[in-house]
Parts: sequence; structure tokens; C-alpha cells
Amino acid sequence: MCGIAGWVAPDREVEIEPAVRRMMCALARRGPDSEGFEAWPGVGLGHRRLAIIDLSELGSQPMLSSDRSIGVIFNGCIYNFVELRRELRQHGHEFRSECDTEVLVVGYRHWGIDELARRLRGMYAFAIWDEPNRRLTLVRDRLGVKPLVYATTNGRDLAFASTIGALTFAVRGAEIDPEAVLQYLDCGNVAGDQCIFKGVRKLPPATILEWHNGSAKERTYWTAPEAEGAGRIRFEEAVEETEHRLIESTRLRLIADVPIAALLSGGIDSTLVCWALSRLNANVTAFTVGARGDRSDETEDAAETARRLGIPHEVVELPQERPEALNEMGSAFSEPFASASAQAMLRVSRAVKPKAKVLLTGDGGDDVFLGYPFLHAAWIGERLSRRIPKFAAAGVRATAKLLPRVGAARRARNLLGYSTDGLRAYMDAGDQMAYYGKRTILGERLRDLAWPHSAVHPSFASARRLLADVLQHQHRMHFLGEFLPKVDGATMYHSLEARAPFLDQTIWEFAALLPPEVRFHKGTLKAILRAIVRKRVGRTVATRRKQGFTVPVERLLAGKWTRALDILTKSNELERQGWVRGGSLAAPIEEARRQGVIPQQIWRLLVLEHWLESSKTQ
Repeated sequence: MCGIAGWVAPDREVEIEPAVRRMMCALARRGPDSEGFEAWPGVGLGHRRLAIIDLSELGSQPMLSSDRSIGVIFNGCIYNFVELRRELRQHGHEFRSECDTEVLVVGYRHWGIDELARRLRGMYAFAIWDEPNRRLTLVRDRLGVKPLVYATTNGRDLAFASTIGALTFAVRGAEIDPEAVLQYLDCGNVAGDQCIFKGVRKLPPATILEWHNGSAKERTYWTAPEAEGAGRIRFEEAVEETEHRLIESTRLRLIADVPIAALLSGGIDSTLVCWALSRLNANVTAFTVGARGDRSDETEDAAETARRLGIPHEVVELPQERPEALNEMGSAFSEPFASASAQAMLRVSRAVKPKAKVLLTGDGGDDVFLGYPFLHAAWIGERLSRRIPKFAAAGVRATAKLLPRVGAARRARNLLGYSTDGLRAYMDAGDQMAYYGKRTILGERLRDLAWPHSAVHPSFASARRLLADVLQHQHRMHFLGEFLPKVDGATMYHSLEARAPFLDQTIWEFAALLPPEVRFHKGTLKAILRAIVRKRVGRTVATRRKQGFTVPVERLLAGKWTRALDILTKSNELERQGWVRGGSLAAPIEEARRQGVIPQQIWRLLVLEHWLESSKTQ
């Protein structure tokens, strides 16, 4: 709901306020309602507010204790703040506001940071300055819904902000990291705790960072549970408990003093969120992104779902003439970010903003309830591996390599590879880097670097725990690197707070414990959620094929958007800066245009080119 920034630099006191205020200016779209700055010797905290709960001045930040010894800046929402405030009042504490931020100030003084973090239920990134102890504490929520980046300066000082773009005003002259560029080209984002700039780091989820006397240390305060063995819970019990938790999670996300809207695709997750809203009698309009004339369009399915649920529904059409969001993607995400559906999120966020200030989404259901086909394939590969004696693994591996890489045999080849080589085989099956190598596209700054897959070696042990390994890989590379930043970046760019009921920690903890046999009941992807939809909404909706909020950039770039590719065949930043070999893109682009489909790798280069151009002017 906000943007936060700060700098602890005891030996550079005169520089602190100007730098933090520049960071605050860069965060203006995240918090257009008000701004605040507070300072102590060698420390400055800045905040841009998007007012959601307690719209009065009492909710302004930085929020200070009555004696100014404690200062807090906060981005997000604490959904159980009413409960925590009640508990703290029973201990004799008083509150001046009705907002969730004050719980952090009072809770820190009463419980300390570890106990406070343990009690929080919500999405958050916050900083606490403790003046008596001269200690800065940074905290990020369990799943990493809210972003927080930081960098050390002068080897002792620490600067932090909600976005990389803002942080660069304190960390001047940061260099682009070639390793991060290579990772971006491989998966379309800079994932994990890595950033596009050297020396800048994303605070990991569920992490507390404490700075004291020039030294920063991190510790983890929560770890997602691992699935237990089969037999702990029956499928029907899991369905009933998930339904109960989803309604409760959605109810908590209706806590706001501003209008609320919801996203609705034709699929399962957003349908369930909208169903829960209808059960709660919430006054919420659902929005769908339309791509008229393309086979990815879901407007009719979404409209039918809205009619079944009896909720108001609007369609936001995606412009078909050009990729209009390319120029704003650099500002919205601070890093090169090639998620095609980010354009849809930007477009729908812009449409929703005049009508609401909070947007509920269906994010997270696929990840914890196992909705992706590749997760099911990993599970099959794992079960197959457990039936293969270790001495026979080499023979199975050799057999897999004899099978063709195309047609029906490709699936068998991949599954056999999964069963012997584990995560490495999974990564090889989706290898994106071979495209650049085959066409010698990479320039001198990249071509001698080790490719991202090279650090992961074939492993029979990994094959026997493949689902867990793939989930961990997916979580780091795409859940944290693409899905969460896409929603946060696009919505906050249009001053809109996104809330996702499936990202509630109680749902996540419950679902993560369920064995795959329950989550893949009868071989069905996301079986638990489909069962709820079948019972509560209808069989037709429950059996729809997974699609999600998609934008068909591969086809649009070969058709109506094709002129956007011209920048890659002329003098460009990719070539000038040495990321791409000069003149290497004209032939593959022409070939792709003839075939009518532009590969993801070209789209990623186009996004990177626009980001490099925009970075020169910042």
C-alpha cells in the first residue's frame, strides 16, 4: 500500500535527507496520498502513503513512538492487526490510530522483533529504527509478496527501498551485473535475491535483517512446511478445510476504508476468490482482461462465471495495435521483466484505479495446490525413479537419450530423464539458452559466462525427490521472480493495492502439508480447488483448461505488433553495450516473422532493449 526508503550512514549525515527524499520521489506512484520523512543522527526514514486503512493523518508515516525512540515505515497490510491490537491493549498499551501500522510500533516494544514477526498475518515489508540501541531492522513477509531491496554503502552503511529504481538514488553508479542479465535471458526475470545491479540485493522472504554498528545480519523466521505422507487427511476433508480457510482469508482481505475490486479470468483460482466474495456479500466488481479475436481470450468464460455468481463484471480490452506497456514496464518493475501478462496487469490496473483502491487476485493457487502440468510430470518422474534400482539408472538414462526430442516421444524422453537426472533434466527440458547459442546471438559481455543450468548436475537422488526440487526451483525462479513482482509492480504503478487470498500463510501452511496424492487426486491438477468449484459454481467451470491472464505476445509480435521489433534490427543499446553480437538479430527475426510466431527469446531481448534505453535517462 506504500513505498518505503531509508539510509543509515552515520558518517554521511549531510547526504541522507536529500538522497532519501529523491528515493521518496521515485516511489510517488506507490504512495500518492502523502509523504513523510523523519531523521535521527546518521539515519533517515522516508515514506510514501497509499491510504487504505484509517485515512486520517493519524495513519501517516513514518510512525513514531511517543518518545520518538522508535520509528516505523511500512508497506503492506497486517490482516490480523485488530486481534493484535486487542491483545496489546490487554497489556496496558494505548493506541492513537485505527491503522495496522501502529501495531508494529507497539508490538516491537512489547514483544521484540522475533515474536512480533511470528504473530503477523499479512503481506508486509517494513523497517524499524530503534534509536536507543542504534539498530535498524528490516522484515519481509513469509512468502515475499511485498518487495524490499537493500545495499551496503561504504562497506558499513545500509540503504533500502521498496524498488530498485528508488534505491539507485542512494547507491549511485551501480553497474549492471552480467550474471543477472544472463539469468534474465534464460527465464525472463532476475530471480531469487539477485538484482540487475551489482551490490544490490532483494531481502529474501520470511527474513529479518538487523543492522548494528556497521554490520548487517540476516535470519529466517519462518519456513514453509513440507508435505507429509499419504493417509494424514482424506481428500474430502482437505476440500472442506480449504473452502473454510479460503472464505476466512478473503474476509480478512476486505478490511479497508476504500472501494475494493477483483480480477476474474476464466479459470479456477480467480473464480474461487469471486465465489468467496459472493458468499461474503461483498460489494465488489470483477474485471477481466480481453484479447478479442485471439484464442487466448477468456472474456466469455469470465462473463458466464460472473453471471453464475451474481457479481458485477467489466471487461478491459487489451490494445491490439502496439505493445503500449513496453515503455512503462521499466518504470513499473525497475528491472528488465519479460512476463507477457505484465502488460495485461498494467492495463487492468489502470482501468480499475478510478473505481477502486484495492484489487483482489487469484494468485498462489497453482503454486501450493499444484496446478501446473510440469509439477504433475515431476511427480510422475519421481514415482518412476523410486521404482528404478540405482544400478539400472545408467541404462535408463541411455535409453532416454535415444528417443526423439519431438512428437509423442518427447514426453517419454523427458519423463525418463526426470527419473534418472532429477532437476537438471527438468531444467534441460525447458532450456531457453540454446536458442541464443545456436544463433550466436550473445555478445562479448555474456558469451564466456557459464549458463544458468551448468551449476545443477544430473542427480539420481534429486530424481527421487523431484517434485520438491522442482517446487523449490519454481518458487525461486518464477513465483518470486515473476508472479509476485508482476502483480505488485503493475498494481502499485497505478496506485492500487493487490491482495491475494491464496497467499494467506494459513492456507499455504495447510496446503503445503498435503501429500501429492491428495493435491493430485485422481491425476487431476489442482484437484482440491476444482472440487470446490464443481460443488459451488458448476462442473463446466471446474473442467476448464488452465490458462490464466495471458497476452499472446508471440503471435502479436508476428502480426499487429511486428513494427516494435524494428529497433532490434537497427543500431541499439543491446549491441552498443555488448550484450548482443552486432547484426545477429535481423535473420532470426525475419525467420520468425515468416513462421508467424516470435519466440520468447526475441521478446525478452526487446524488453531488455527498452529497459536499457530507459535506464540511460534515469
